[in-house]
Amino acid sequence: MELASVRAKSSRNGHRPESLTDHLVATCTAACQLQRRVGMLPGLDDSLGRLFWAAVKLAALTHDGGKIPTGFQDMLTGRIRVWGERHEVLSLGFLPSLIHNPDLLLWVATAVATHHRPLHGEPGRDLMGLYGGCDVAELRQRIGPIPPQIILELEEWFRDTAQAADLPVAGPSKAPLDTDTLLETAHDLLGRVLEQWEERVRPDRGLAAVLLQGAVTLADHLSSAHEWLSLTQPLNDSFRTLLDQRFVEQGKVLRPHQVRAETQLGHLLLRAPTGSGKTEAVLLWAATQVTDLAQETGGVPRVFFVLPYLSSINAMADRLEDLFQAPGTVGVAHSKAASYHLAASIAPEDGDETDQDNNPCRVDAATKAISRAAATKLFRESVRVATPYQLLRAALAGPAHSGILIDAANSVFVLDELHVYDPRRLGCILASARLWEDLGGRIAVVSATLPDVMSDLFADTLTRPVRLVDAKGFDPPSRHRLRTRDHHLTDPAALAEIRSRLVQDESVLVVANNVAQALEMFEELAPDVEERHGEGSALLLHSRFRRGDRNGIEQNIRARFGAGLPKRYPGLLVATQCVEVSLDLDFDVLLTAAAPLEALLQRFGRVNRLAKRLPADVIVHRPCWTTRRNAPGAEFADGIYPREPVETAWQLLVAHADTVVDESNATDWLNHIYATAWGVAWREEVRDYCATFTHRLLTFRRPFDSRSELTAVFDELFDGTEAILAQDRDAYADALAQTPGQPKAGRLLADEYLIPMPHWAGRLSGYDKKLQVRIIEGDYDPHVGLRAVRGPAQSTYQPGEVL
Repeated sequence: MELASVRAKSSRNGHRPESLTDHLVATCTAACQLQRRVGMLPGLDDSLGRLFWAAVKLAALTHDGGKIPTGFQDMLTGRIRVWGERHEVLSLGFLPSLIHNPDLLLWVATAVATHHRPLHGEPGRDLMGLYGGCDVAELRQRIGPIPPQIILELEEWFRDTAQAADLPVAGPSKAPLDTDTLLETAHDLLGRVLEQWEERVRPDRGLAAVLLQGAVTLADHLSSAHEWLSLTQPLNDSFRTLLDQRFVEQGKVLRPHQVRAETQLGHLLLRAPTGSGKTEAVLLWAATQVTDLAQETGGVPRVFFVLPYLSSINAMADRLEDLFQAPGTVGVAHSKAASYHLAASIAPEDGDETDQDNNPCRVDAATKAISRAAATKLFRESVRVATPYQLLRAALAGPAHSGILIDAANSVFVLDELHVYDPRRLGCILASARLWEDLGGRIAVVSATLPDVMSDLFADTLTRPVRLVDAKGFDPPSRHRLRTRDHHLTDPAALAEIRSRLVQDESVLVVANNVAQALEMFEELAPDVEERHGEGSALLLHSRFRRGDRNGIEQNIRARFGAGLPKRYPGLLVATQCVEVSLDLDFDVLLTAAAPLEALLQRFGRVNRLAKRLPADVIVHRPCWTTRRNAPGAEFADGIYPREPVETAWQLLVAHADTVVDESNATDWLNHIYATAWGVAWREEVRDYCATFTHRLLTFRRPFDSRSELTAVFDELFDGTEAILAQDRDAYADALAQTPGQPKAGRLLADEYLIPMPHWAGRLSGYDKKLQVRIIEGDYDPHVGLRAVRGPAQSTYQPGEVL
């Protein structure tokens, strides 16, 4: 057997078997590419600082050397099913003869040992549990036969390849490496690595360790997937020219606050009303930071737009790709990213993707969508639009998540809509922003109505100056006239007012605080609307629809009530708070239940959106207070929102009823709300969560301990769960079977049957192990959604949940 015939990968996913040396060269090449992209890292542990990228490339070159045993090769070729040992342990045996610098040796060994498994904290999987009590004799027996000639050839290949890459390795050793020496040095070095990381370490050392692990695992994943990293950044020193050209075509010029934003170096607070061009302003700021960071670090800074909702993420991604005029340059990073790419892949213009009936071929489109989403997971694009959840997962570290951290180093972050997060989530985001700053990042917070408490929290969290740019001199158009009603939204008087608006052939938006009230009002109003205006003129939107049904409903809503349509149509949309965060809509009038002011402002924004009409009525109804079994003594608006912020907002609205309002009013009102005792307590809660998240998860005092138990906590924090109806089980199974050999593509097609559920509702479902999906028994209608889940339901609202 010769080295050239040794494999690293078996044939899979359409790829041919890959030789060990080809894979190792590809991984080292990916590490070099990553260095070119990230550049010089700030504030690393002294023993690693100047050696960081050398350690990454040496670990990338040698990480899979332990795949040469006969047992491992037999597993790849199918002669045996499972080898059962960890190849990274044997890989360590090659390092001492190559690396004589003791600090560099230990860092490279650490990266090699941890590129698949934790060192401690996960019994049955961590390397301490698997090999901590193992002596050399047992290790020899477990590893099995190793061809001696391959050991010699691979050691020589490692040295020659490293020297050709100008990596710091020693010359040929006097004694050739044999099987016994390889096993003994592997055993000894593993023991040193386990001992080194057994106790808590300094935060700077722990952070350096996680960055090193992230760089090596990311390079490994890139080479295994035959992917690459983009080394171009469209937001660069030529972006201003591109934007100027686009503005000339549109007959516009840059506004003063956009020019001021472009000149700022460092962190930014941007407060600019809707319609003032705040997106263009923050893009100009980002381009300035990219240029400066590139000169400072020698890298290609990434730009992250961090938004809370999938719909706004998808819209921003489309907007940026259109602006850059370069398809494929913007990555979408959220839990439904593949669904976003699927929708794009089956667009009508993709005429080459059709079946025998000339319909868009969903199977081919799904395969492409999975591929594109997978590329973003490997951080290919230099501009990404993401939920904070995707970036916060870096706190989980380990082989699966540490790559997020190295990719975030020396990057630019734009945080939008921070006001929508509850204290726990906001605290986690602020803590992460401090870490991004420590890693060389520049951060902007953008808002149309940024209250002082938000800007104070942001500035207090970061250590470097934060500069404020606002849109002084921009006079926002008057879009809304505030009205209040001294009865609840479900009161007969409210229903009568809605009917009178509909009779005047207006487009009417009704927003309830919970699904039950939305269903009740829709069923009361819809028949008369459709009798007057035709089928499809009354629509209902909430979160408890099948994904496929909701996509169709949203398309119908956009077609009838979308902003900028050449013709306006009368009709009715009854919705819950999910309308606040999705869809670019424009109604004649809003009638809404009372809610926190931030939520109401989002609802107002769906009325007279383009300010092309006289100020339109936004009508807020008196809140109704109820209690919850799990919160004795507390009261909530419609069982959803805590009383204090809603009641304070209601009093402000009543005091300003029958006046024209704009976003400058909103900022003052928010400052008033957050100055109350409730607001002071809210601020302290955010700070406490920020400190707790930093202490527990972002100090990395035990960088190679397993953090698997925290994954469920993250999922509960930022995601709910999903289920299919029992009646859809066969259709779901059929969709999975549409793509033999490509299970991810099949699952993407099957996802249209999924219904979002709050996290607490998981107990109301059963789990189908074969289909790997939760199943519920429920009453469902494609037009009104999930009415009820049969079982001991307990509808407890979770803060931040979109109903």
